[in-house]
Amino acid sequence: MDLATLIGLVGGFAVVVVSIMLGGSFMAFVNVPSLMIVVVGTLLVTMIKFSLAQFLSAAGVAIKAFSFKTKSSEELIAKAVELSQASRKGGILSLENADVPDDFMKKGLDLIIDGHDPDVVRSILSKDLVLAVERHSTGQAIFKGIGDVAPAMGMIGTLIGLVAMLSTLDDPKMIAPAMAVALLTTLYGAIIANMFAMPIADKLALRSKEEKRTKALIIDALVAIQDGQNPRVIEGLLKNYLPTSKREDKAAA
Repeated sequence: MDLATLIGLVGGFAVVVVSIMLGGSFMAFVNVPSLMIVVVGTLLVTMIKFSLAQFLSAAGVAIKAFSFKTKSSEELIAKAVELSQASRKGGILSLENADVPDDFMKKGLDLIIDGHDPDVVRSILSKDLVLAVERHSTGQAIFKGIGDVAPAMGMIGTLIGLVAMLSTLDDPKMIAPAMAVALLTTLYGAIIANMFAMPIADKLALRSKEEKRTKALIIDALVAIQDGQNPRVIEGLLKNYLPTSKREDKAAA
């Protein structure tokens, strides 16, 4: 579970709710027509931009913002060095029952054990990496789409509310409901875009970047192991994926 995403999302909405309750009645900020215009309208307009399957997959993609976590680079480097040492001692086939903490690394290791050429192994794993990035990009685009459409739907709702208000100036009882629609749609649109959709899209972009770096590290590690390179050389190669400060700390240790 990603605590930063959970705390930020829940905390942000909690601050808004508490502020509303301290300033007056919470129900004054609940308006069904405004919710329909912004929430339902935003989802329907965003759906136009994507296929139905892509749109429906958005919920599953969003879960990654909360739960997805890649293995640390340090852990993967240590495992790669361990596998390299075992391979040099007992050969590639000795890695068949090796304990591998990452599914992508396990897939690549199985390809190597099956005797595929290094170019084939790199090609298959690189294709997997490219397809994963494409899937992530679609998920990000959906939430960015929601973030773009929600404020626009809020503005549309505001205009609808203003037109309704101006058309009922002779009836004071109708002015307040129309004004509520006008103001609350803008509020709902801003909340959906800035407190939910855009932060989720940014977190998914971060997750995609992390996974891309991790898989690239694994590909380099496996190809180096298959080539029979020295474990120290492999470690030096893979440490390039670490921040400079961590490389220095690792070298000192």
